[in-house]
Amino acid sequence: MRDDKRTPRLREQVHEAIRRRYFSRRTEEAYVHWIKRFIYFSGRRHPAELGEPEVTAFLNHLAAEREVAASTQNQALSALLFLYKEVLGRELPWLDGLQRASRPPRLPAVLTRMEVERLLALLQGTKWLIASLLYGSGLRVLECLRLRVKDVDLAYRQILVRDGKGEKDRVTMLPEKLVEPMRSHLERVRMLHARVVLAVHLSVRDALRRPAGQRSAAITSTNRCRSARSRRRCARRGSRSTRAAIYTHALSKGGRGVRSPLDR
Repeated sequence: MRDDKRTPRLREQVHEAIRRRYFSRRTEEAYVHWIKRFIYFSGRRHPAELGEPEVTAFLNHLAAEREVAASTQNQALSALLFLYKEVLGRELPWLDGLQRASRPPRLPAVLTRMEVERLLALLQGTKWLIASLLYGSGLRVLECLRLRVKDVDLAYRQILVRDGKGEKDRVTMLPEKLVEPMRSHLERVRMLHARVVLAVHLSVRDALRRPAGQRSAAITSTNRCRSARSRRRCARRGSRSTRAAIYTHALSKGGRGVRSPLDR
């Protein structure tokens, strides 16, 4: 007889341990990245065969040879401490020989308003709209790409950002210059969605005319249920979003009354 109770692979165990603790997707990606880097650095040996000397050697390699910033080395350290404690069930001893990264912090390059205008002039269509929102609304890249139609309030010139940094919602301004381009974009998206729905409806109708070759497995209700913690989190986000919208509409000032740099 075949034994179906196989031991999950290390990567599966890492993903499961991270998702049990409701870490963000970016944290999950970062932890998996550093664990893979550590494994390749150690000759593709399983971390269970390794320990404090190998972890110290890897972190020192990042500091001395890769010249990473202190925050990057700390992130790699956090990923490996999580791996050993939460996945492998081992506490690493104090890393006595750890060489801390000492690369000095650098101030970011800041574009002037004229430089931003020249940069935006080189873009068109959806890319121009995305870049304009990043500059004019203060959105992060993923926040902008995850925007939904219901989160954009053209009347009150505001955008509701859901699940931002720290899993918090916030309201930001929608620049006056982007109202009409956003309206046109939403109309194009609406028309595209209508065409897709129509095409799916026609294909399903044609499929229903033909008898099925085999029975399909029923979808149980448990597959559609979310955990109690997930439902509570959604309820809290909904209540925060509703309160923010009521307060902003009562003031009749979108985006907390802040003027966008794109409109100046």
